[in-house]
Amino acid sequence: MRTTLDIPENLIKDAMKASHVHTKTQVIIIALKDLVRKSKISELKKFKGKIEIDIDMDAVRGRKCRY
Repeated sequence: MRTTLDIPENLIKDAMKASHVHTKTQVIIIALKDLVRKSKISELKKFKGKIEIDIDMDAVRGRKCRY
């Protein structure tokens, strides 16, 4: 989708340097994906301590118990 945006040039340049990306389009895509990811994580944090999960992380990760 094509969109015209009025974004400060210095902000775009700083974001391109920080993300090591060479195009304005790619830096905006990365920023939007990061925003969505952080929003989803924030939503998941609401469930912290409210869900009982009985998972053996050693078994999930394929580790053998040392004891």
